[in-house]
Amino acid sequence: MGGTSSSSSKKVEKETETAASETETAASRWFSVPLEILEELFLNLPPEEVVCTCRLVCRQWKEVADSEYLWRERCRRERYHLRDVSRTPKDWRLFYFLCKKRRNLLKNPRAEDQFQDWQILERGGNGWKVEDVRVPHPDERVQKSFVTSYFFCTKSQLIDLEREGYNPAFMDHFQPDIKISDWYAQRWDCACQYKICVELLIQNKKPVHTFAPKTIFLKPWSDEKWYQMSHVFQNYGPGVRYIRFTHGGEDTMYRIGWHGVRLTDSCVEICPSVETY
Repeated sequence: MGGTSSSSSKKVEKETETAASETETAASRWFSVPLEILEELFLNLPPEEVVCTCRLVCRQWKEVADSEYLWRERCRRERYHLRDVSRTPKDWRLFYFLCKKRRNLLKNPRAEDQFQDWQILERGGNGWKVEDVRVPHPDERVQKSFVTSYFFCTKSQLIDLEREGYNPAFMDHFQPDIKISDWYAQRWDCACQYKICVELLIQNKKPVHTFAPKTIFLKPWSDEKWYQMSHVFQNYGPGVRYIRFTHGGEDTMYRIGWHGVRLTDSCVEICPSVETY
């Protein structure tokens, strides 16, 4: 009895496998297209459609959709260049999508909309103010900055990665680089200090990685120019769901008004490896 049942089960499995194989063969014949034409077709379709639809059609289409050539060529055509040509990405498709999605996740980083999207944590002295930049910024598009007063002024933004299009499975599996940067400057005639703290948070908003360098003190009677603070989080492990960006400072000569550190063009990006981009 048991032998008959086992034999019947194997027969059904074999028939199922045969039917599946015949179906795939038929699909391959039906959708078979010369390789050069298929590659060019995929290169002119939206990338999401290539991954989510085209690669499911048949084995040939899947192989083309997964090929290194296809995604390397998309990078070339859309001008996503390697910073160091001697170091190539392990996964060109991942490199392409990270380049395509790359953007500043901080809202209103250049004070163009006053304090919109920022949470003011401390309003020391006369509080925060937005002013035109006193000296040209390296990026000529930057025309305004946030200015601190005497006693500490700090502000913050919380970035929800899933809301920004980076789902948990993607973040946990690929752990792409998280690059942060911030620009700060002083008035030439006033001493001030600058602080920054960027945290990677898990679901309950508990920090698991923190970038918090020592407070920077800027002396008076110095050249008035812009400085950049930057850091890259790498290999941070699974579970990161939020990024909290906090910065601020104060005028250490305690003058009435807004003579403290100037801040602008803050940035948080999910990006390909900094070694290749």
